[in-house]
Amino acid sequence: MNILLLGAAGQIGQMATDSLLRQTDATLILYARRASTRLKATDPQRVRLVDGDFSDVPALTKLLQEVDIVYINAAGDKAAKQGIAAAMQAAGVKRVIEASILGIYDEVPGAFGKWNTRMVGGNRIRQVAEATRVFENEAFDYTILRLTWLYNQAGNTAYQLTQKGEPFVGTQVTRQAVAQLLVDIVTATDDRFKQKSLGVSEPNTDWDKPSFY
Repeated sequence: MNILLLGAAGQIGQMATDSLLRQTDATLILYARRASTRLKATDPQRVRLVDGDFSDVPALTKLLQEVDIVYINAAGDKAAKQGIAAAMQAAGVKRVIEASILGIYDEVPGAFGKWNTRMVGGNRIRQVAEATRVFENEAFDYTILRLTWLYNQAGNTAYQLTQKGEPFVGTQVTRQAVAQLLVDIVTATDDRFKQKSLGVSEPNTDWDKPSFY
């Protein structure tokens, strides 16, 4: 299994790289601006670094010829996602996992929903919602991860999922948990994660705002 991580230099991308190397036998392509200087191929037999830009559709199309799954961390960049989608379709790749944010369906109720909209901004939420629709269609075997507010805590990989159409619960989740969820998605032997938009949060954090605010 070959996995392309777009935006691999971000915190989640780096944690996911470590988790995938430890828990799977996948080969990883880490794609980012200045990847060769920002990242390290800790296992050169399984990790390839590629310097590139999301807007380079021909380069992405060529790279995707050897890819089974694409992970994207570019929440509100619609133009970038349109280019990635075009490259995937040209290369015949359908499986995509996309990091997005909570609130894109107006699914966050109560005091936390109001706090989230105030902190993120309604325009930003609408921008991400529009960008997310690039992959949320029948042309792709997509999994959209609507991530709540992120923090780091070593060893805390607990997460809970809500489905599209359900109220979002939980105000925070660790990046370590998101990395573990990515492993769980790519190793799933059934289709329970495909064609799904999932709210991702930490159990027992259904508060008015995250604990670190």
